[in-house]
Amino acid sequence: MNELKLDNFNDFYNRNFQRSYLFAKSYVHDDMEAEDIAAEALIKIWEMSREKTIEKPLQLLFTILKNKSLDSLRHEEIRQRAMEELNEMGMRELSMRISTLEACDPEMAYSEEIRRIYEKTVNAMPEQTRRIYLMSRSENLTRIEIANVIGMTKKGVEYHIAKAINALQISLKDYIPLPCIIFFFC
Repeated sequence: MNELKLDNFNDFYNRNFQRSYLFAKSYVHDDMEAEDIAAEALIKIWEMSREKTIEKPLQLLFTILKNKSLDSLRHEEIRQRAMEELNEMGMRELSMRISTLEACDPEMAYSEEIRRIYEKTVNAMPEQTRRIYLMSRSENLTRIEIANVIGMTKKGVEYHIAKAINALQISLKDYIPLPCIIFFFC
C-alpha cells in the first residue's frame, strides 16, 4: 500500500496491528505495553490521515513504532536504574544496621567510663528534664503517670524525655550505637 486515506484506514489497521504488535513486543518484552504501542502508532497514523493523504504509510508506521518502542525502553531503563538505586540504598542501610548491632556490646554499655558519661549527662540536664527522665527510667512510671505527678500535660512529659534522650545520644554517640543507648538508658 503506497497511500493511506481516511476511508481505508480500518483495513490498514486490521492488516498491520499484528505485525506492529510483534515488532514492539520484540523490543519491549511486555504484551500490554506492545499492544499499547501498536494501537497508539496506528491511531497516530489515523489522526495524521485525517489531515492529509499519507504517501508511505508503512514507512511512517515503522518510524512511529520505533520511536514509541524507544520511549518505552528508555522509560524502563530509568525505572530500573531507580530500582537499583533504591536497592543499593536498602543494602547500605541493612549493612549499617548489621554493623551497628554487631558493635552493640552489653559490657561496654555497663563499663565504668560509660557510667561516668551517663551520670555526668543526666546531672547536667535541667532539673525538670532530669526529674522526668529519672521517673520514667528509674521508677518505670508511664508518661501519663509522670504528667499527673508533675502537673503537666503528657506532651510536656514527652518533650522532656525526648530532650533527655537527645542529650544522652549526643554524649554517648562515640561509644554506643543509638539503639543500644535507647535499650540501656531510656
